[in-house]
Amino acid sequence: MPRIAGIDIPNRKRVEIALRYVYGIGPTTALKVLAKAGVDPGKKAQDLSEDEVVKIREEIERNYTVEGDLRRQTVENIKRKMEIGCWQGLRHRRGLPVRGQRTRTNARIRKGPKKTVSGKRKTIK
Repeated sequence: MPRIAGIDIPNRKRVEIALRYVYGIGPTTALKVLAKAGVDPGKKAQDLSEDEVVKIREEIERNYTVEGDLRRQTVENIKRKMEIGCWQGLRHRRGLPVRGQRTRTNARIRKGPKKTVSGKRKTIK
């Protein structure tokens, strides 16, 4: 298994698909990396030579933020928004959807399981 950016990419997949297992590399970025490294995207990951793996690894390290650094950067951005008290930060703090989705129904992923509130009962006199 070739190891790129601290991740063992799957052997039996094409290189352009296998690179997507690295956090921060999607379909477009994978093709750009392979084009700059001069590697055929249709080639299987197990058929890569050591030289090609090194070229891909160097291209990713030089030009892209991936894996741990990218995850850390994302967490820092969320913390910063929470500290300055902007709208998105307040939504993060309250555990509600951040990007304008409705919350009257749905939003179960952010809000958690339903907390049923019973209606007011009428007292009998």
